[in-house]
Amino acid sequence: MPLSSFSVGQGAPETGPLPGAPSRDFHMNIEDAELEYASTAGIPELRDRVAHYYNALYRRGKESQYTRENVCVVPGGRAGLTRVMAALGSVQVGYFTPDYTAYQEALGLFTRITPSPLLHRDLNEALMSSDEFRFQASGRGLGAMLLSNPANPTGQSLEGDELERYVTIARELGIALLMDEFYSHYYYDGETVDPVDGGADDDTNWPKTISSATYIDNVNEDPIIIVNGLTKNWRLPGFRICWVVGPTKICEMLSSAGSFLDGGANAPLQKLALPLMDMDFIRRDTWALQRHFKMKRDFLLRELAILGITVQWQPTATFYIWANLSALPSPLNDCLVFLEECVKHKVIIVPGVFFDINPRKTRNIKKSKCINFVRFSYGPSMDNLVLGVKQIGKMIEFWRSHEESAEKYAHDSFGE
Repeated sequence: MPLSSFSVGQGAPETGPLPGAPSRDFHMNIEDAELEYASTAGIPELRDRVAHYYNALYRRGKESQYTRENVCVVPGGRAGLTRVMAALGSVQVGYFTPDYTAYQEALGLFTRITPSPLLHRDLNEALMSSDEFRFQASGRGLGAMLLSNPANPTGQSLEGDELERYVTIARELGIALLMDEFYSHYYYDGETVDPVDGGADDDTNWPKTISSATYIDNVNEDPIIIVNGLTKNWRLPGFRICWVVGPTKICEMLSSAGSFLDGGANAPLQKLALPLMDMDFIRRDTWALQRHFKMKRDFLLRELAILGITVQWQPTATFYIWANLSALPSPLNDCLVFLEECVKHKVIIVPGVFFDINPRKTRNIKKSKCINFVRFSYGPSMDNLVLGVKQIGKMIEFWRSHEESAEKYAHDSFGE
């Protein structure tokens, strides 16, 4: 079926089979008992497998290990974040800009939470250094910090020593570090051997993935709360099966919050998720995912360069590119105008200003620093990307050939 429109902004991955990925069996028989409500913490079998996943990948050889009591299964990432926010007391919660658009609502929902933006003093800085994070977090008296890592929309990732320092700072200052790790499998610069070149049957040959769980000393004392799930890393957004991992006392509070917020995750789909948590399945599936999405990333980077759209930071992770429109003719260098013109050519992108989050509109923003940026996504299929980029090219060429002024555009569009 031919596509009638093309998404180059979609915040979800393609969900079909990938070359080289293990098969997924989604057939199941639903027993009568599974028609009942599941626990708001999730079924025990899935919680066990999630705990094993973190222990096997990130906590091998460490004394402190996760158990099912450290896992709370939730009906989607937003539900997980909402439960966490409901469990927080009267605290300042720090956040970065740009960051995931849904944080604006999550941080503004509960009035006892005071959102507090941590701003980059150096606009050329992709990630805030741990020293700067310590300075700003301690100065503001943060009780919690919410961030995506790897980061949506920039595709950058805190890792190694810097990620360890963030965890250490949270431990020392008593800051609840709320880590959105939904893109932890989408990493493209690892040093391990891709099975395409060898090692396909070597169960010790794991692709590089990222998690703050690696640097936690005590899983029940360190204030690190991880949100992840099947949505992105397993490419199953429709399942709405995700989890929050953290200290047992926190997970007890999250389970209680779930009883009045969302009622818990779908019981039959939790059972269907169990084979997907097999470690060898995850290893093979992640290799296929990284290989396929890296190919799409490289394609989109090449095409954007041809179109005259610059990329300040090549993404090392996620499936997003944070692109700068400044070199395009005015008014196309305004992300909202760019979106409007893309829509006329049946293409969807996401304007950068959507990521300049402003919970409860407490920040007085006269002009967003993100006005010249857009987020492109290589989450959709390759066919969709090829056609979408082609349409964007036609749109840009139309503007360049007509040399329409910003004043005329404003008059025709807004009557100004």
